[in-house]
Amino acid sequence: MQFPFRSPKLSVIVVGYKMPAQLENTLFTLSAGYQREVRADEYEVIVVENESVEMLSRKAAHRLGSNIRYYSRKETNSSPVNAINFGVSKARAKHVAIMIDGARMVTPHVLKYMIEISSFHKNSVISIPGYHLGGKLQQDAVNEGYDQFEEARLMSTVNWFKNGYELFKIACFSGSSARGYFTDLSESNCLCVSKKLYWDIGGMDPNFDSHGGGFANLDLYKRLLEFPQTQLFLLFGEGCFHQFHGGVTTGASKAARQQTMLEITEQYERLRGVSFRPAQKQAIFYGRVEDSVWPFIKDSINQVCPHAA
Repeated sequence: MQFPFRSPKLSVIVVGYKMPAQLENTLFTLSAGYQREVRADEYEVIVVENESVEMLSRKAAHRLGSNIRYYSRKETNSSPVNAINFGVSKARAKHVAIMIDGARMVTPHVLKYMIEISSFHKNSVISIPGYHLGGKLQQDAVNEGYDQFEEARLMSTVNWFKNGYELFKIACFSGSSARGYFTDLSESNCLCVSKKLYWDIGGMDPNFDSHGGGFANLDLYKRLLEFPQTQLFLLFGEGCFHQFHGGVTTGASKAARQQTMLEITEQYERLRGVSFRPAQKQAIFYGRVEDSVWPFIKDSINQVCPHAA
């Protein structure tokens, strides 16, 4: 018996490179068994893994869900930008969720809300705030001995497998979200837009060819928000949590990180002719809030109104 072919409502693009354990955790949080109020046939997950000596593999990815499509590819530079554009080109849905860093775990209602909002607003830009696992930014914590083993111990203290909102209890705001929910975020490491809008603005710019993509993700987010008629939706009760994996800006020494930041900042200025500034766009706050999110709401209020009771 043949079933009619039906396109999914959402395609999630996830890029990985030298992070098999972290990528596996991320894919688990995108699985239908973890995500709530959404069926596996309503979305697909497109995994694009740039080849390296440390890979998750097609077989391991497929074990995590029947709706996962896996691609391994050779990359000529150290940027994930080409992999993102490749993944979007393979998407069957009209809306895509972009995750440039495969080490980002998400909370259980992310996909439900993305599908929901996309159904009634064709020019929506759906943004998830970013967090680092651990009590402080990982680029600072690494200097105090924070590593994959300490993070594994930390994650074992909460029941995140059954309730992803437990991750808020062992996390802090990432640098791009550090000013809280009520100011302009500089990027989202899990954002959703229509595929048409993505290509209308030119997709992710391959000129950002530095290690890790430099400002490519910030640049994409800024261009999306500055595009006429887009409406920003902030899923402030959901989260995108960065796992430590020795990345470009979180795993390097302080001197190496400063040099990298200088190089990628200069690259942005060469490409755009101006210094980077986050786009200003009024957000619609969307979704429910779990108890574990309230400390971050209070912190966000204090950021903009320090004398609030």
